[in-house]
Amino acid sequence: MDTLVERCAGIDIGKDEVVACVRTSKPGGAGRVKQTRTFTTFTASLEAMIDWFTEQGVTAVVMEATGSYWKPVWYLLENHTEATGWELMLVNAHHVKILPGRKSDVLDAEWLAELLEHGLLRGSFVPPRQVRELRDLTRYRKRMIQAHTSECQRIQKTLEDAGIKLDSVASDVLGVSGRAMLAALVAGERDPHVLAEMAKGTLRRKIPALRQALRGRFSDHHALLIGLALEHTAQLEATIARLDDRVDTLFASSSGEQVGLPFGRARDRLDTITGVGKRAAETIIAEIGVDMSRFPTAAHLASWAGLAPGNNITGGKRGSGKTTKGDVWLTDILVQCAWSAARTRDSYLSAQGSGKVAMSGC
Repeated sequence: MDTLVERCAGIDIGKDEVVACVRTSKPGGAGRVKQTRTFTTFTASLEAMIDWFTEQGVTAVVMEATGSYWKPVWYLLENHTEATGWELMLVNAHHVKILPGRKSDVLDAEWLAELLEHGLLRGSFVPPRQVRELRDLTRYRKRMIQAHTSECQRIQKTLEDAGIKLDSVASDVLGVSGRAMLAALVAGERDPHVLAEMAKGTLRRKIPALRQALRGRFSDHHALLIGLALEHTAQLEATIARLDDRVDTLFASSSGEQVGLPFGRARDRLDTITGVGKRAAETIIAEIGVDMSRFPTAAHLASWAGLAPGNNITGGKRGSGKTTKGDVWLTDILVQCAWSAARTRDSYLSAQGSGKVAMSGC
């Protein structure tokens, strides 16, 4: 088999140590030589590994995407690549499995290096630093929003346990009126007439129903639980607001990648699509960036996102067309956007039928 990369390295990644294999030509060019060394994952040791690669004249390096352990190794190599022009490649571990019964860190590193030298690997998409930072922020924000939703549900369950049916009358238990009533309940107020008078705006039309809904068996036990939940929701809301501000700052300061629009303009364009809101647009950009030249076609991007149907045909029979596994964060937000678009009246997508739109996103 032809050798396409004369001097290459493969790295097997672990939490506490990495195994690196360098493959080069023998003196005179007759055959190949491999050298394998083990390094700890402390920064100083990883820098020693990079120095070794430099001494060996390495021009290409490959590693598997193992959990989050590949990231510090990749970032150090990435900084070094800016000066040396090394080709870095991150590969899916599922695509480069070694033969059964021959599994060890050393063999994995040697196998990666051998595949690389013959040009048999295809690298995964690793976004640039600015997109990675944005991705960290949007993913953390989503977790905080999910935690906030869970806390709101916990408040409603506690109210139900106390016989308080506020959510049967008020559409938003944590709206201005709902929060005032909950704060009063926590403070010790139990009179439903007094609590109902705290309603604001259009909710005041429902004061008679509120008096009925706010009569229950609310005890000090429930007050403690609701009070803690309200404190937690306030903390989560403050965290989400800080993350929103930081995301806005990154979008405002971004001038775009080498190819593509500035983040702000790209977000504004996505925001014009039916079903795609500001946060959804930010998440999409955080997951795929703005440089679409990384994906040869739209079909490649759909497949990478895990939204393309599977292609399984053998012996003239078509197997399961189940979608492939892709970027779960991107898949999740795109499915949400599809459902939102399907439920938007007087739009092209809703006209196609909500079932079709939903299936296109699942």
